[in-house]
Amino acid sequence: MSPEILLLGIGNILLRDEGIGVHTVNKIKERYTFEPEIDIIDGGTKGLDLLPLFEGRKKVLIVDAVDWGNKPGSISILRNGEIPARLHSKLSVHHIGLGEVLLAAQMLNIMPEEICLVGIQPGSIDTGIDMTPEVNSKMEDLISTVIDILRDWDVKCLKRSGDKDVSCGTIKDNK
Repeated sequence: MSPEILLLGIGNILLRDEGIGVHTVNKIKERYTFEPEIDIIDGGTKGLDLLPLFEGRKKVLIVDAVDWGNKPGSISILRNGEIPARLHSKLSVHHIGLGEVLLAAQMLNIMPEEICLVGIQPGSIDTGIDMTPEVNSKMEDLISTVIDILRDWDVKCLKRSGDKDVSCGTIKDNK
């Protein structure tokens, strides 16, 4: 059985800033462990092939390059019903946009109870493996934003320190 929470990075690492979602979740996977366990997946550019990943999840956190029309490196967060409404206009830079994936998940009745999109405005989606300085300089802010959301979802984030995990956050006491 899959964990109830999925952290999903999407994007194309061969198109400069378009790969930021993938780079971010891979760095988080290297730096942290989580209690309870969560799935961390590089969704690449799989489009509708991402649908099975939504099934049975209570919460999904997506990290992606999103054209908000803002300054490169600007980070924005959309939650639940805000996401499909904003993405129907093809704000996502993928050919099969996140909006279509979420619409299909709704139609198939596999939409998680809670979904959150952390998007960063790309500076360039031209061919290349290096991110622009504007987006690269925001990587730590993006990671912190994701970790904060996971903490809000009562996930304990443990930062790896060599062979020993060191707590980097707190768990909310629901008493």
